[in-house]
Amino acid sequence: MKTLGKSHKLDNVCYDIRGPVMDEANRMIANGEKILKLNIGNPAPFMFRAPDELIRQMTSTLTEVEGYSDSKGLYSAREAIAAYDLTKNISGVTPDDIYTGNGASELITLSMQALLDNGDEVLVPAPDYPLWTASVTLAGGTAVHYICDEQSDWYPDIDDMRKKITDRTKGIVIINPNNPTGALYPKEILEQIAELARENGLIIFSDEIYDRLLMDGNTHTSIASLCPDIFCVTFNGLSKSHMIAGFRCGWMTLSGDKKNVKGYIEGLNMLSSMRLCSNVPAQSVIPVALKENPQLDSMLAKGGRIYEQREYIYNRLNEIDGLSAVKPKAAFYIFPKIDAKRFNIKDDEQFVLDFLKDRHILLVHGGGFHWEQPDHFRIVYLPELSELKTSMDEMESFLAGYRQA
Repeated sequence: MKTLGKSHKLDNVCYDIRGPVMDEANRMIANGEKILKLNIGNPAPFMFRAPDELIRQMTSTLTEVEGYSDSKGLYSAREAIAAYDLTKNISGVTPDDIYTGNGASELITLSMQALLDNGDEVLVPAPDYPLWTASVTLAGGTAVHYICDEQSDWYPDIDDMRKKITDRTKGIVIINPNNPTGALYPKEILEQIAELARENGLIIFSDEIYDRLLMDGNTHTSIASLCPDIFCVTFNGLSKSHMIAGFRCGWMTLSGDKKNVKGYIEGLNMLSSMRLCSNVPAQSVIPVALKENPQLDSMLAKGGRIYEQREYIYNRLNEIDGLSAVKPKAAFYIFPKIDAKRFNIKDDEQFVLDFLKDRHILLVHGGGFHWEQPDHFRIVYLPELSELKTSMDEMESFLAGYRQA
């Protein structure tokens, strides 16, 4: 009998955000040990709940959405998304330019599969959300990582981006607001990125899943609104902003100049049709969801749960000897820096594994986000304040005696 093993296509695909450290945590949980998870941005385990009106909407339409939708999605959902894009000043978008997906994640992978031939390159940020690098690699391409600068609020380093563009480069990925740093890019940075794409004939892929999770009065600018002459693919969804990660409800919008991408769009249409359609009950809540979200607004305002948890984790990290952090402006992630020399850290994955085993708290190492130096890790600050306080007290105590072997 033929032995079945991993496909060679997966040999170079890395997704350490759910890798060996997570495996160890799951082993510990299976043995009855309690683990505080600061690793995954799923709001549900931390008692965040979907708005009642979304649950009512899905419940009331269940008997109407038992069959397939169009491969791109329900027209009513795509119409609502087009209207939302207009509020973001993305011009010229029609429902036909929108594809719904089982989360934005599915569409990220689909968008790379339709684009890349072996050896093609895509600029991807470092740190990144690792699905981007994995999707580029799985499609046969090469993810070329450009640096986001911690000293400049984690904004993309435009000069580094420029140096890394070659004749094989097909596109530029931005994640704005950013996971894992919580950065929010200003208009000036976005305009410079758009100019790079314009000069080199590149597609812009903009992951904007956190565009409604903003604090401190900040506003989000979609890069597609600044460059209607450039072909842009913009990704968004409801998983985080409406606390329905399990519904798997996302979308992507095509905008800008399409005259040179007809073959690419044909590929997107084919791949979209091959998976038939995305989750139809989840699509049905999109028109209601995109109207207003007062529940989220209150959580992000001063005194609200997400705001106060952000304030606490930022201030507490900067009080611990050997740690520092840039204040996030959006989402619910922070990417602290650890003094690797002081703690003799050569392997950041080993550091978070040591912390997990000793204190039963689960983090993700910076290398999981394609950060090359062993001096960062990500914290998801969704747990309630009491749990965050416990985790930081444990971190301070752990570091007081830690030196990597």
